[in-house]
Amino acid sequence: MDLDKLKFRIQALSAKTVANGCTEAEALSAAAKVAALLDQYDLSLSDVERAGEQCERLVMVSGKKQRPPMDGCIGAIALFCDCRVWREKDAEGRSATVFFGLPADLEMARTLYALIEAAMRTEAESYKRTRKVISYRHDEGRSFLIGMAQAIAESLVAMKDNRDRANRAATGRDLVVVKSGVVEAEFARLNLNFRQSGPSGRRVMAGAFESGLVAGERFDLKGR
Repeated sequence: MDLDKLKFRIQALSAKTVANGCTEAEALSAAAKVAALLDQYDLSLSDVERAGEQCERLVMVSGKKQRPPMDGCIGAIALFCDCRVWREKDAEGRSATVFFGLPADLEMARTLYALIEAAMRTEAESYKRTRKVISYRHDEGRSFLIGMAQAIAESLVAMKDNRDRANRAATGRDLVVVKSGVVEAEFARLNLNFRQSGPSGRRVMAGAFESGLVAGERFDLKGR
Protein backbone atom coordinates (compact mmCIF):
# COMPACT_ATOMS: atom_id res chain seq x y z
CA MET A 1 0.00 0.00 0.00
CA ASP A 2 1.46 3.40 -0.94
CA LEU A 3 1.69 6.21 1.60
CA ASP A 4 -1.28 8.26 0.35
CA LYS A 5 -3.62 5.27 0.26
CA LEU A 6 -2.47 4.21 3.72
CA LYS A 7 -3.11 7.67 5.20
CA PHE A 8 -6.56 7.77 3.57
CA ARG A 9 -7.48 4.38 5.04
CA ILE A 10 -6.24 5.38 8.50
CA GLN A 11 -8.30 8.59 8.37
CA ALA A 12 -11.41 6.64 7.32
CA LEU A 13 -10.99 4.14 10.15
CA SER A 14 -10.27 6.92 12.66
CA ALA A 15 -13.60 8.53 11.74
CA LYS A 16 -15.46 5.44 12.94
CA THR A 17 -16.26 6.72 16.41
CA VAL A 18 -19.25 6.53 18.73
CA ALA A 19 -19.73 10.28 18.24
CA ASN A 20 -20.06 9.64 14.49
CA GLY A 21 -22.77 7.02 14.94
CA CYS A 22 -20.79 3.79 15.34
CA THR A 23 -21.37 1.33 18.16
CA GLU A 24 -18.62 1.04 20.79
CA ALA A 25 -17.70 -2.39 19.41
CA GLU A 26 -17.36 -0.97 15.88
CA ALA A 27 -15.31 1.97 17.15
CA LEU A 28 -12.95 -0.28 19.11
CA SER A 29 -12.56 -2.63 16.14
CA ALA A 30 -11.69 0.30 13.87
CA ALA A 31 -9.23 1.66 16.45
CA ALA A 32 -7.49 -1.70 16.66
CA LYS A 33 -7.16 -1.81 12.86
CA VAL A 34 -5.63 1.68 12.94
CA ALA A 35 -3.06 0.49 15.48
CA ALA A 36 -2.15 -2.49 13.30
CA LEU A 37 -1.86 -0.36 10.15
CA LEU A 38 0.27 2.23 11.88
CA ASP A 39 2.64 -0.44 13.09
CA GLN A 40 3.00 -1.72 9.51
CA TYR A 41 3.31 1.86 8.21
CA ASP A 42 6.06 2.54 10.71
CA LEU A 43 8.12 -0.33 9.36
CA SER A 44 7.63 0.68 5.73
CA LEU A 45 9.02 4.21 6.06
CA SER A 46 12.59 4.75 4.97
CA ASP A 47 15.03 6.64 7.17
CA VAL A 48 14.96 9.56 4.71
CA GLU A 49 11.17 9.82 4.77
CA ARG A 50 11.14 9.71 8.55
CA ALA A 51 13.81 12.39 8.89
CA GLY A 52 11.62 14.80 6.93
CA GLU A 53 8.62 14.50 9.23
CA GLN A 54 7.65 17.15 11.75
CA CYS A 55 6.77 16.34 15.33
CA GLU A 56 3.44 17.43 16.77
CA ARG A 57 1.59 17.56 20.09
CA LEU A 58 -1.38 15.41 21.09
CA VAL A 59 -3.25 16.71 24.15
CA MET A 60 -5.55 14.40 26.10
CA VAL A 61 -7.60 16.44 28.60
CA SER A 62 -9.00 14.74 31.69
CA GLY A 63 -10.98 17.74 32.88
CA LYS A 64 -10.17 16.87 36.50
CA LYS A 65 -7.73 18.31 39.00
CA GLN A 66 -6.87 14.95 40.53
CA ARG A 67 -4.55 12.63 38.62
CA PRO A 68 -6.63 9.98 36.83
CA PRO A 69 -5.66 6.29 37.24
CA MET A 70 -4.71 6.32 33.53
CA ASP A 71 -1.61 8.25 34.61
CA GLY A 72 -0.18 4.93 35.68
CA CYS A 73 0.31 3.84 32.09
CA ILE A 74 0.87 7.03 30.05
CA GLY A 75 4.64 6.57 30.30
CA ALA A 76 4.30 3.06 28.90
CA ILE A 77 2.01 4.30 26.11
CA ALA A 78 4.62 6.91 25.15
CA LEU A 79 7.38 4.29 25.21
CA PHE A 80 5.31 1.86 23.12
CA CYS A 81 4.56 4.57 20.56
CA ASP A 82 8.06 6.15 20.52
CA CYS A 83 6.81 9.48 21.90
CA ARG A 84 7.64 11.83 24.74
CA VAL A 85 4.95 12.56 27.31
CA TRP A 86 4.34 15.00 30.14
CA ARG A 87 1.49 16.45 32.20
CA GLU A 88 0.26 20.01 32.08
CA LYS A 89 -2.34 21.99 34.04
CA ASP A 90 -4.55 24.80 32.83
CA ALA A 91 -5.30 28.01 34.70
CA GLU A 92 -7.99 26.24 36.72
CA GLY A 93 -5.69 23.41 37.75
CA ARG A 94 -7.21 20.73 35.50
CA SER A 95 -4.72 18.18 34.25
CA ALA A 96 -3.93 17.18 30.68
CA THR A 97 -1.57 14.61 29.22
CA VAL A 98 0.60 15.77 26.31
CA PHE A 99 2.21 13.31 23.89
CA PHE A 100 4.91 14.64 21.56
CA GLY A 101 6.18 12.76 18.53
CA LEU A 102 5.81 11.97 14.85
CA PRO A 103 2.24 12.12 13.42
CA ALA A 104 1.85 8.38 12.83
CA ASP A 105 3.12 7.58 16.32
CA LEU A 106 0.74 10.13 17.86
CA GLU A 107 -2.18 8.45 16.08
CA MET A 108 -1.07 5.15 17.56
CA ALA A 109 -0.86 6.79 21.01
CA ARG A 110 -4.37 8.22 20.58
CA THR A 111 -5.72 4.81 19.57
CA LEU A 112 -3.96 2.96 22.35
CA TYR A 113 -5.08 5.53 24.93
CA ALA A 114 -8.71 5.07 23.79
CA LEU A 115 -8.45 1.28 23.87
CA ILE A 116 -7.05 1.28 27.40
CA GLU A 117 -9.58 3.85 28.59
CA ALA A 118 -12.44 1.72 27.23
CA ALA A 119 -11.01 -1.47 28.73
CA MET A 120 -10.59 0.17 32.13
CA ARG A 121 -14.13 1.51 32.04
CA THR A 122 -15.55 -1.92 31.12
CA GLU A 123 -13.51 -3.81 33.71
CA ALA A 124 -14.33 -1.27 36.44
CA GLU A 125 -18.06 -1.66 35.80
CA SER A 126 -17.71 -5.45 35.84
CA TYR A 127 -15.78 -5.30 39.11
CA LYS A 128 -18.34 -2.98 40.66
CA ARG A 129 -21.16 -5.41 39.80
CA THR A 130 -19.38 -8.17 41.72
CA ARG A 131 -19.35 -6.03 44.88
CA LYS A 132 -22.25 -5.34 47.16
CA VAL A 133 -23.42 -1.79 46.47
CA ILE A 134 -23.56 -1.03 50.18
CA SER A 135 -19.87 -1.87 50.63
CA TYR A 136 -18.50 -0.40 47.39
CA ARG A 137 -16.51 2.80 47.87
CA HIS A 138 -14.94 5.31 45.50
CA ASP A 139 -11.48 4.51 46.91
CA GLU A 140 -12.06 0.87 46.07
CA GLY A 141 -12.84 1.63 42.44
CA ARG A 142 -9.85 3.94 42.16
CA SER A 143 -7.55 1.31 43.72
CA PHE A 144 -8.84 -1.23 41.19
CA LEU A 145 -8.07 1.10 38.27
CA ILE A 146 -4.60 1.95 39.62
CA GLY A 147 -3.78 -1.75 39.76
CA MET A 148 -5.13 -2.28 36.26
CA ALA A 149 -3.09 0.63 34.89
CA GLN A 150 0.08 -0.79 36.43
CA ALA A 151 -0.46 -4.22 34.90
CA ILE A 152 -1.19 -2.75 31.46
CA ALA A 153 1.92 -0.57 31.69
CA GLU A 154 4.11 -3.59 32.46
CA SER A 155 2.56 -5.48 29.55
CA LEU A 156 3.18 -2.60 27.10
CA VAL A 157 6.83 -2.32 28.15
CA ALA A 158 7.33 -6.05 27.54
CA MET A 159 5.50 -5.90 24.19
CA LYS A 160 7.60 -2.93 23.11
CA ASP A 161 10.81 -4.75 23.91
CA ASN A 162 9.68 -7.86 22.02
CA ARG A 163 8.57 -5.79 19.00
CA ASP A 164 11.86 -3.91 18.80
CA ARG A 165 13.82 -7.16 18.98
CA ALA A 166 11.69 -8.69 16.20
CA ASN A 167 12.01 -5.58 14.01
CA ARG A 168 15.80 -5.52 14.37
CA ALA A 169 16.00 -9.21 13.50
CA ALA A 170 13.74 -8.79 10.44
CA THR A 171 15.16 -5.57 8.99
CA GLY A 172 18.69 -5.36 10.35
CA ARG A 173 17.96 -1.71 11.26
CA ASP A 174 17.05 -0.09 14.52
CA LEU A 175 14.18 2.19 13.46
CA VAL A 176 13.62 3.25 17.06
CA VAL A 177 17.02 4.96 17.13
CA VAL A 178 16.17 6.84 13.93
CA LYS A 179 12.82 8.03 15.29
CA SER A 180 14.33 8.85 18.66
CA GLY A 181 16.86 11.17 17.08
CA VAL A 182 14.13 13.10 15.23
CA VAL A 183 11.84 13.35 18.26
CA GLU A 184 14.60 14.33 20.70
CA ALA A 185 15.96 17.01 18.35
CA GLU A 186 12.54 18.64 17.95
CA PHE A 187 11.72 18.19 21.63
CA ALA A 188 14.89 20.08 22.57
CA ARG A 189 13.74 23.02 20.45
CA LEU A 190 10.65 23.39 22.64
CA ASN A 191 12.95 24.48 25.47
CA LEU A 192 10.49 23.32 28.13
CA ASN A 193 11.19 23.31 31.85
CA PHE A 194 9.80 20.42 33.87
CA ARG A 195 9.54 19.72 37.55
CA GLN A 196 9.42 16.25 39.01
CA SER A 197 6.09 15.46 40.62
CA GLY A 198 6.00 13.27 43.68
CA PRO A 199 3.60 10.44 44.52
CA SER A 200 -0.03 11.37 45.07
CA GLY A 201 0.12 10.25 48.70
CA ARG A 202 -3.18 8.40 48.38
CA ARG A 203 -3.25 4.88 49.70
CA VAL A 204 -4.77 2.01 47.75
CA MET A 205 -6.99 -0.78 49.01
CA ALA A 206 -4.94 -3.95 48.67
CA GLY A 207 -7.77 -6.27 47.62
CA ALA A 208 -9.11 -3.94 44.95
CA PHE A 209 -5.58 -3.18 43.69
CA GLU A 210 -4.83 -6.91 43.30
CA SER A 211 -8.10 -7.40 41.41
CA GLY A 212 -7.09 -4.55 39.13
CA LEU A 213 -3.74 -6.20 38.44
CA VAL A 214 -5.55 -9.37 37.35
CA ALA A 215 -7.91 -7.37 35.12
CA GLY A 216 -4.97 -5.51 33.59
CA GLU A 217 -3.25 -8.77 32.73
CA ARG A 218 -6.32 -9.68 30.64
CA PHE A 219 -5.80 -6.64 28.40
CA ASP A 220 -4.67 -8.01 25.04
CA LEU A 221 -3.88 -5.43 22.37
CA LYS A 222 -3.41 -8.11 19.71
CA GLY A 223 -6.89 -9.46 20.29
CA ARG A 224 -8.59 -6.08 19.82
